[in-house]
Amino acid sequence: MIELIVKDILENALAVDVLMELPDFATYRRENFVFLEKTGSGRQNHINEATVAIQSYGASLYQAASLNEEVKAAMDAAGLADPRIFSAKLDSDYHFSDIDNHRYRYQAVYNITY
Repeated sequence: MIELIVKDILENALAVDVLMELPDFATYRRENFVFLEKTGSGRQNHINEATVAIQSYGASLYQAASLNEEVKAAMDAAGLADPRIFSAKLDSDYHFSDIDNHRYRYQAVYNITY
């Protein structure tokens, strides 16, 4: 699963939790963390591709943006960090605050070939 590969890469590069399920915000006390999910995938000539959204949560807008920059640096080096990844291309990243849960958030969307 590409999600587990990306999770491992981010956990090794970041000093925050990397989650694949959103926590219960009523009980989860950490303000800074990363949430990732695969939003699409495909395969051509036995080569796998996936689109992965990586959301960086922060206690402030600045912290969310800074964490997003750390995520992008880790993902830019993903091909070097794990031989199972051929390329990780940033599609876009943007401010994406979670209005429902009143949390600051940025999102980086990557197209990954593996």
